[in-house]
Amino acid sequence: MFQKKEIIYSATIGVCVVEDIVKLADSRKDTYHYYLLRSVSDKTKKAYIPVENHDVLLRKLITPEEALKLQEQEEFQKQSTQQKDEVSYVLQHRL
Repeated sequence: MFQKKEIIYSATIGVCVVEDIVKLADSRKDTYHYYLLRSVSDKTKKAYIPVENHDVLLRKLITPEEALKLQEQEEFQKQSTQQKDEVSYVLQHRL
């Protein structure tokens, strides 16, 4: 489980911060916990992802060493914008 204020990678919005963990109810009034994720590069982008049983890839950021290796690969330019943004973010912030 991720914690509030943690910086993670989401397949839907890229590098993001876990802004909050909220309870949301469905039409049957059942409540579920959701991560409220906000993009670090575009503050207008946000996503609500269930804490449990989600289909979206959520993971910790890559290490600076992994980012350098990825950046040096020939295929790097073929990576998605989100993946390139992750490499850039990690190298800028040296997390």
